[in-house]
Amino acid sequence: MIFIRSLLFNIAFYGMTVIACIILLPCLFLPREAGLVVARLWTRMGHLIEKYVLGLDIEVRGREHLPKDGAYIVAAKHQSAYETMKLHYIFDDPSIVLKKELYNIPLWGPFLKKVDMIAIDRKNREEAMASIVEGARRMKEQGRPIVIFPQGTRVAPEISSVKKPYKGGIAKMVENTDLPVIPMALNSGMFWRRNAFLKYPGKVIFEFLPPIDNAQDRDAFMQELEQKLESKSIELMQEAKAAHPALIHQRLPELPPS
Repeated sequence: MIFIRSLLFNIAFYGMTVIACIILLPCLFLPREAGLVVARLWTRMGHLIEKYVLGLDIEVRGREHLPKDGAYIVAAKHQSAYETMKLHYIFDDPSIVLKKELYNIPLWGPFLKKVDMIAIDRKNREEAMASIVEGARRMKEQGRPIVIFPQGTRVAPEISSVKKPYKGGIAKMVENTDLPVIPMALNSGMFWRRNAFLKYPGKVIFEFLPPIDNAQDRDAFMQELEQKLESKSIELMQEAKAAHPALIHQRLPELPPS
């Protein structure tokens, strides 16, 4: 049953994406707001396919920790492609720190570029840091939330932050903008594993945590961010295993040292 649902999902989702991108191509020649309409429409259509074909839904907790207005930084755990497709569902107009190669995806890449993300070259650390700082300053002026994945890549649920450590890009952002930082924990990798064909039904949970004290020194800031984001994500993954017996085989990492 899971195989059939996953197969139907892939047909419906990628078919919808190709058709939507072709039909909406004229939006690329309109103001940025037109690109935002496309992004929001795509994420909502994708959500409906996930919900009614895969049986996979989403719950968002802790919205009270998000600033009411102005720019801020969301430091998010990154376990699968699922959360990247939900950012325009959760936020109104986010700017995501992403690898610039995504702009080269046929059809969808130009729409991604249209909505103005913070694209970086991960092969060139110095250039990537400069892009992060410039992008963060630009988004601060625009008053848009910034989403960054501190580990820099997707990390499977069973892999600890010891094996995939947190990187300093987010600290560089804070030092240059003094924006508040809100961690976002999640358990998406339990249902939608990296590069896996099979997707499991259930409920993915995203949870915003209280802001991290960004007035402390860099090492203390990074340690607090990692400890809180990892521990809450493990807690959410344990919750997923308890609620969905099909996930019992999934392994979880140990907490990072405090």
